[in-house]
Amino acid sequence: MPSWPDDDVILFDGVCIFCSRWVRFVANRDIAKRFRFTPIQSDYGARLARTFGIDPHDPDTNAVVHGGEVLLKSDAALTVLSLLPGWNWVRALFAIPKPLRDAVYGLVARNRYRIFGRYEACFVPAADLQARVIE
Repeated sequence: MPSWPDDDVILFDGVCIFCSRWVRFVANRDIAKRFRFTPIQSDYGARLARTFGIDPHDPDTNAVVHGGEVLLKSDAALTVLSLLPGWNWVRALFAIPKPLRDAVYGLVARNRYRIFGRYEACFVPAADLQARVIE
């Protein structure tokens, strides 16, 4: 896999309500402000997505760049959660076989618009979060 120069960047679908709530969930718990966020609909997000083989027009995963490498699907979500204060217990979920974890992740990802809905335009974060968004 190629590398990416920025670290601790979360790529998300900016029109997905579930994905936008994920960003707010992480941002509210990330007291060190380690993570930054980029919607796949932005120029930066689309470049990151294409670099790692994600179709910016039909994303099927979020991603996180951590430690110089990209993590996708359940690896991305569990890594982010495990780095939040009080959430290190999530590391135990890595014991579940990756194909099973990714199957559950894929089920939610494929149905996210139907279950949670979507915005007409890309999610616009509140002012306190705006400084952590890369576009």
